[in-house]
Amino acid sequence: MSARRSQTLIGGGTVLLALLLAAGASQIHGEAGYAGVGPAFLPWLVSAALAVCGVLLMIASLRPGDGVHPERPPQDVPASEPAATDWSSMAWVSAGLLLNAALISRLGFVLSCALLFALAARGFRRSMGQPGGLRLLGRDALIGLALSAPVYWLFTKGLGLTLPGLTKTGWL
Repeated sequence: MSARRSQTLIGGGTVLLALLLAAGASQIHGEAGYAGVGPAFLPWLVSAALAVCGVLLMIASLRPGDGVHPERPPQDVPASEPAATDWSSMAWVSAGLLLNAALISRLGFVLSCALLFALAARGFRRSMGQPGGLRLLGRDALIGLALSAPVYWLFTKGLGLTLPGLTKTGWL
């Protein structure tokens, strides 16, 4: 199957997934809170984002070029030769996911998600051949904190959902 056809099918599958999510979101009933945001807000938002991504994938598959990176010339790798799997990079990402699942009830949502972000970023960086070190790992952990803290507060304070916290106050 060609890359162009695969990309079109993935885009169509993404749009179908968005439609299924929208159908599920339409079944969520509940009153909007004081901020005007109800329990169906995030499913509708994710559904819309998936639909946009799916349509953009299908549009990109129709453009001239290889459908994946039209600005780059094709690589000199024969189609019969599969790409090598980068097991060490996959191990970093997998370790992040497994540690997040194992530690979320002990460390809380914010810290476990920051750890996940740092380890996944290291794995992705390694897969692209970029250097990694403790300094970058620390920077990635801080970025993970900066991303996960507002998400935690949005869910716990804004939507009233319960996520595991590190303290009893509910602010971390």
